[in-house]
Amino acid sequence: VCAPKYSTEEAILKKVRLKAPWIVKQIAFFGSFQPLTKPRRFISGETHLYLGRQHRLKIIPGTPEDIKVFRGQIWIYSQTASASILKDKLDDWYRKRALIIFHELLSELFPKFKRYRISCPVLIIRKMSKRWGSCTTDGKIILNTELIKAPKSCIEYVLTHELCHLVHSDHSKYFFQLLNRILPDWERRKDQLERLLA
Repeated sequence: VCAPKYSTEEAILKKVRLKAPWIVKQIAFFGSFQPLTKPRRFISGETHLYLGRQHRLKIIPGTPEDIKVFRGQIWIYSQTASASILKDKLDDWYRKRALIIFHELLSELFPKFKRYRISCPVLIIRKMSKRWGSCTTDGKIILNTELIKAPKSCIEYVLTHELCHLVHSDHSKYFFQLLNRILPDWERRKDQLERLLA
């Protein structure tokens, strides 16, 4: 507990008791994300997410060096078994897939915003440590590459959220009215995203 320097223990305990139901609720909420994903070793048999589904990794020695998705597996053709090199290859593949799929989803979603007279945004894809997406004042939408691991419905939620910011830049009631109008089940999708990629 953070408290002013001269607070009495009695006053602090009183505040904690008052907030106890909220504290317990928060502990339960964050506990629901356990167990966290173990550090990846990039070996055959390990599972990796792609579009919301677990895919088993299969490392295949040889050339050409390539990555394919096949029947619930991600096949990595590689001349090396180095975990750092395989990680880089998979990250690069995720980024390339994200470029394709995020642009496809933007093309599907943008027509829903035509009546608001906004320009189709430039889409930027990059790794972000604390956000799924953001929107710049000059009309660019930045999406986290990690979203490619989530189901398309969750990616649609993040994209729609950012498109709504092109109409209403803040999180005002008008922003949420628009988000509810365009994507009525956005809260379910947001919850699914947070649980899946915790």
